[in-house]
Amino acid sequence: MELLEILKSLSNETRLNILTWLKDPFAHFPEEELSDETPQLGVCVSDIAKKAGMSVPTVSDYLKTMSAAKILLATRKGQWTYYKRNEQLLQDLANHIKYKL
Repeated sequence: MELLEILKSLSNETRLNILTWLKDPFAHFPEEELSDETPQLGVCVSDIAKKAGMSVPTVSDYLKTMSAAKILLATRKGQWTYYKRNEQLLQDLANHIKYKL
C-alpha cells in the first residue's frame, strides 16, 4: 500500500464526496442511473460528474487519480467506464491508520 499516494488522492473535497457516494450508490444517485449491475460494476463517470456538478473530463481526472492510488476500481463496458470502491484497500488503510499511525 502506497500510503502517501492514497492520502494525496483523497486531499480534495470532491474526491472525498465521490468516495462517500460510491459507498452506497443507491442512496446517492437517481435510481434510473443505476442498474442491477451497479454492485459489480460501480457507477458511470457521467453520472458521477452530474452528481458533482462538474465536467466529465474533470471528474474523469479525479477518478483516474483515485484509481491510480487503487482506492477505486475501474471497469470498462462498451464505451462507458464504471467506478466502485476498493473495499479491501480501504479496510487496509483504516487498519494501517488505527494500528501504525
